[in-house]
Amino acid sequence: MKCENCDKNEASVHLTQIQEGKKVQLNLCKECARKKGFGNPLDDVPFPLAEFLAGMVKDGTSEVNGQIADLECPGCGMKFVEFSRIGRFGCGRCYRAFEKPLEDLFRRIHGSTIHRGRTPRSRGSQKTPLSEEIQLKEDLRKAIMEENFEQAALLRDRLRKLGITSRISGSAGSNR
Repeated sequence: MKCENCDKNEASVHLTQIQEGKKVQLNLCKECARKKGFGNPLDDVPFPLAEFLAGMVKDGTSEVNGQIADLECPGCGMKFVEFSRIGRFGCGRCYRAFEKPLEDLFRRIHGSTIHRGRTPRSRGSQKTPLSEEIQLKEDLRKAIMEENFEQAALLRDRLRKLGITSRISGSAGSNR
C-alpha cells in the first residue's frame, strides 16, 4: 500500500482515529508520518516494547484461538489477533475489549494482575480502593475480635458501600 500523502513510498505507519463516531484511517510512510509529527518514539530503542508485547501474546497462547482472535474493540474495530501481531492498541477502549487475554498477559509478565507495589508520592496519603479495602477488613477483624459489634457494623457498611461483597476472612458477620 502506498503512502496517502506522497504516493511514492510504501506506507508503514497506519493511524486510526475515531471522529464523530466513525473510524478514519491514514496510511503514511515513515518520512511523511515524521513530518506530520507522528514519529514513533520507540523506533530507535534497542528493545521495542511493541515487539516484546506481541511476542508475549504469541508465546502465552501458542496459537491465538478463534474466540480470542475474534475479540473486537467496539471503539476502533481492532481485533485481538491484530494486537497480538503489532503489540499496540488502536484506542483506549481496547483495554476493556481485550480484558481477559490481557489479564493472562499481565499475569505472565508481572506474576499477578493486581498492583501491590508502592504508591507514587504524587498521590500523597490518598488510599487506593485496594489499600482501603485491606485496611477496612483488618479493622473489621479487630472489631469482631474485641466484640465491638457497633464498630464492626459500621465497618461492614463501609465495605458494602465500596462495593466489596467478598466474605471477610473468618467473618462472624453471618452470626446474626
